[in-house]
Amino acid sequence: MGKTVDRLKGVAALVAAGLLVQKIASIVAPEPQVGYWRSREGFETYRAAYDAAMATLPPPTRTRDVPTEYGTVRVYEWAAAEGADAGLPVVLLPGNRSGTPMWAENLTHWIGKRTLFAMDAVGDSGLSTQSVPFTSFEDRAAWVEQALAELGLTSVHLVGHSFGGAVAAHHTLGHPGRVASLTLLEPVLVLYRLPVSMFVWSALLALPVSQGWKDYALAEIGGVPIAKVRERTPLSAMVDAGAKHYRSHTLIPRTLTDAEWQSMSLPIRIDIAADKSLAGGDEAANRAIALGKQPVTVWPETTHSLPMQAAERLGSELIRYWATHDL
Repeated sequence: MGKTVDRLKGVAALVAAGLLVQKIASIVAPEPQVGYWRSREGFETYRAAYDAAMATLPPPTRTRDVPTEYGTVRVYEWAAAEGADAGLPVVLLPGNRSGTPMWAENLTHWIGKRTLFAMDAVGDSGLSTQSVPFTSFEDRAAWVEQALAELGLTSVHLVGHSFGGAVAAHHTLGHPGRVASLTLLEPVLVLYRLPVSMFVWSALLALPVSQGWKDYALAEIGGVPIAKVRERTPLSAMVDAGAKHYRSHTLIPRTLTDAEWQSMSLPIRIDIAADKSLAGGDEAANRAIALGKQPVTVWPETTHSLPMQAAERLGSELIRYWATHDL
């Protein structure tokens, strides 16, 4: 268990670093552009890593490329078992650079019990494509809304991790009628700012320094030994390939106001990591509690990779949570 947690912390470091570098880039180069692969060879390298990571997931029932105003959305569906009392479908939005493969540890706890839809994000590495630039963060909520409408999903349980949590929060703010419940797993920025130390280490990643120094910065971000950063799993290899070969132009989410949070009267569940949280840790949890959101849980011995690290317990808790809030 300890080795698995450390490996996942290494993945968290890669993902967190990518998010932070993108935030800096959005400040110095805010001109709207679409995300793109830097070369055909780079995409092929990434695709091989993506396929290897996807091979760790149970085979989906159906795969679709759903059109939206901003590009096509790669969507994987796992249908509920025949005869199951499945309730409303669940939609999963991934963290930055993580795509659908990030849910490998979680899906086994939900498949057959619920109909599940996992999406690769538009404007990020994955198999979705972007054709129109985002001009505001609300545009990221718009492609989600359009994809859900195209899929014919009128009411869903929406789940987002990290950057996907921020997208899920903004989507629910703008389109509350389509969301029966919202689950935010380590959502970045929407509750609390990023730690200053994260910007310091991420700045080092943008400089022309040796890989050794970059590994050191990644280790500081993830809170793990350098050896864990250098260890490769199918998921970390995919995240690393996406970072190298995909150029994203992602607008960064803003922190929502108290009034905005209070305007969302639907059930909202918030889960925060106790160690190296990018959601704001105890400060984010305390704010969510003060706003009347519940349940709010700070998970011990977890980092930003909370969904994978707490997969077993979170799996059963969310099954019960969704059942409670089926309309």
